[in-house]
Amino acid sequence: MSFRGRHGVRDAERDQPQVFKVDIEIEADLGDPGRTDRLADTVDYTQVRAAARDVIEGESKKLLESLATEIAERIVAMPRVEAVSVRVAKSPATMQPIEAAAVLINRTRA
Repeated sequence: MSFRGRHGVRDAERDQPQVFKVDIEIEADLGDPGRTDRLADTVDYTQVRAAARDVIEGESKKLLESLATEIAERIVAMPRVEAVSVRVAKSPATMQPIEAAAVLINRTRA
């Protein structure tokens, strides 16, 4: 998924919205929805996408780690989610010659 947000340590990174790519993997018991074919029995992926969008398009943060952590915490709190991996990446021109920066955060329901 891709969203635009104003995040980064440098002012130049926050002056204009930039593209952030978010990849999410969820662990959940999918036995019931596999048998019932009912959305009510599984994780609603529109809610997962909305959580990522709300964080990236929301309040400015300095670190990718903060973005990924907030997304992961929102998702692992959703019904049926047992664990989540969230990868957030960006490729701002201000980071040249680095092509991109990314972090991967894993969270498990307590």
